[in-house]
Amino acid sequence: MNVTGSAAAPGSETAISASASASRPWLKSYPPKVPHTIDETQIGTLVDFFRHGVTAYADRPAVESFGKQMTYAELGREAAKVTSWLQSLGIGKGDRVAIMLPNVMAYPPILYGVLNAGATVVNINPLYTPRELVQQMRDSGARLLFVLENFAATVEAAEADLKLDQIVIVKPGDLLGLKGSIINLVSRYVKKAVKPFTLAGAIPFRDVMSKGAQKPPTAIDVSPDDIAFLQYTGGTTGVAKGAMLLHRNVVANVMQCEAWMVPYFGERTDHVMVTALPLYHIFGLTACALLMLRIGGCQLLITNPRDIPGFVKTLRARPFTLMCGVNTLYNALAHAPGIEDVDFSHLVFVISGGMATQASVAKKWQEVSGSPIIEGYGLSETSPVVCVNRLDIKEFTGTIGYPVPSTDISVRAPDNAVLPFGERGELCVKGPQVMAGYWQKPEETAKARTPDGFFRTGDVAVILPDGQVKIVDRMKDMILISGFNVYPNEVEDVIAMHPGVMESAVIGVPDGEGGELVAAYVVRKDPALTVDALRQFCRDNLTAYKVPKRIEFRDTLPKTNVGKVLRRALKDEVASHR
Repeated sequence: MNVTGSAAAPGSETAISASASASRPWLKSYPPKVPHTIDETQIGTLVDFFRHGVTAYADRPAVESFGKQMTYAELGREAAKVTSWLQSLGIGKGDRVAIMLPNVMAYPPILYGVLNAGATVVNINPLYTPRELVQQMRDSGARLLFVLENFAATVEAAEADLKLDQIVIVKPGDLLGLKGSIINLVSRYVKKAVKPFTLAGAIPFRDVMSKGAQKPPTAIDVSPDDIAFLQYTGGTTGVAKGAMLLHRNVVANVMQCEAWMVPYFGERTDHVMVTALPLYHIFGLTACALLMLRIGGCQLLITNPRDIPGFVKTLRARPFTLMCGVNTLYNALAHAPGIEDVDFSHLVFVISGGMATQASVAKKWQEVSGSPIIEGYGLSETSPVVCVNRLDIKEFTGTIGYPVPSTDISVRAPDNAVLPFGERGELCVKGPQVMAGYWQKPEETAKARTPDGFFRTGDVAVILPDGQVKIVDRMKDMILISGFNVYPNEVEDVIAMHPGVMESAVIGVPDGEGGELVAAYVVRKDPALTVDALRQFCRDNLTAYKVPKRIEFRDTLPKTNVGKVLRRALKDEVASHR
């Protein structure tokens, strides 16, 4: 693979341009140096990317955490230890390995160590409850689990239902040297962030690295058609399922992002990406980790982005050039004390995705930083980037921009007819970044595709005359909380587990801060059931962001004549009261 070239194949751009003016108006709006297509003949594997990166950028910093840097050469050596250890257990092509970590220094070596072994990464949200963990682990069939000790108690609670060959306990200070020992002590004894746990047979990450150093790994022949990630999502139906992202899908998306962004970099090569987005989320994984690997940039890992004072302190201490985030994060930072002392003079661009960016937040952010928020759009199923605004905009546009190179889109009616530009319909996508399908769910895969091979996003959109895309609404009742999907069916299923509940309906309502909150409207079976008791029950069974912030008891819920709860009618009623 030629990992340095991402331009269009000879003649391809001319051929597309000749017929694109009517069917693909966005191409006429592309910046001059951005190609219409990437050269898909150059798509290889993430292993190719990694080998090139650790060699070509050997002396550059690849990752930084708590002031400690790891060069690309060091990253290569640490990842090799993980690969060697995995191979000693017989882990290889076709096996799944789960990673349940926030943005700690150990994450990148583990990530690349798994990929270099030819195995598939199963990213797991560390905030999952035991029930959610079991569900994803069972579905994926992962053989191993790397987990931060702060969340090991969750694994212990689920262990009886997990079928694992090995559990590896990672500490927040691993690979940080002496400073890491101090961080571990503070995490465990000062912040008391580690709940007591007992996991018989689990081994510490330091043992993995020690054993892995005893023998160099064996090179594995990884194919672009091998599965790199099982990225779990509710998709367009709300049923939890793993999007099969092949190496070629993810590599293509990194190349698409590179083609769109690199023309704006000029001669600068010392890019630092503020990585507050969790790497287990597809947005952070591609836009931060993999794009930086591609261009030789450094990831500035933010382990706990909810600690806004700590986040601002980090930004004040470390010059940075790139940043990716979500609306709620930019909103919190823009209003944080001390943000006025952050040096934004090196900033090249700021990308927002994962949820709709609000104009008020974008305005405040630009006032603080001097840089407009550049909004993009994507999904787990598309690796994830589908559209992004031009990087030379002077102010926030309110759209998701244009399809990235080699991406085709259309807006469809319910009967699958392609609608004229300017009309609302379901946004459908085709491109090399679109997943191979859902893991072991052929029926769900079929539902997500149009007859002519486009992926159905489930979002209602409009294509504007110049090719920009504007998201209008969601086809489903999915709720977005800080860039993460909350599916009402799942929350309702948990509420229904409570013996005091007759039925419920869950919807998203405005939270007064520009985002949404989860609201549950419940018909009680037991009149003695309280809001606090039901909310605690939800906390025991759901990740924190899925727990309803608003719970209201009602005598009845709006329904169809066949008994189906009308969430839309409920939302309209709540909106009218507001």
